[in-house]
Amino acid sequence: MTDPKAVNAMAAEAHQRFGRLDGLVNTVGGFRGGKPVHETDLAEWDFLYEINVRTALNACRAVIPFMLQAQSGCIINVASRNAFQGSPHYAAYSAAKTAVLRLTESLAGELKTRGINVNCIVPGTIDTPQNREAMPKADFSTWVPPEDLARVVAFLLSDEARSVTGAAVPVYGRS
Repeated sequence: MTDPKAVNAMAAEAHQRFGRLDGLVNTVGGFRGGKPVHETDLAEWDFLYEINVRTALNACRAVIPFMLQAQSGCIINVASRNAFQGSPHYAAYSAAKTAVLRLTESLAGELKTRGINVNCIVPGTIDTPQNREAMPKADFSTWVPPEDLARVVAFLLSDEARSVTGAAVPVYGRS
């Protein structure tokens, strides 16, 4: 997803196979943190930008021409609660997720009169095996079940959300 040519080819192949592209859900992303800004290597900043922002940007750029041609479509990006407020030792992650949120808002403004809705879900900690392994002493019951995120995505992709664009929908679970 970090290679624009590969993403463009994937979008073109999907369009050719299905005859249309109705929706894009950008779920590619990553998390790292734990160090203060002055100790965080620039490679870490670059990695978090690449995996969170560049992947969403590449995917959006690849599908938008097909959606413009059809004058319809939905794009959903995934930010993080950290997009709204930075946390100590997670500045690079927070900055990358804030960029995803701002990309969403900008695209929504550009595309809303062209029949394309662009929104963003903003989850808290998602209850995944990887997160459980990384934080074994956490209270998993407060985390967001993936199926709850899927329900919000399904709503945003549905006709019921046709008037929703530019939204950042918080899905925080019980935390």
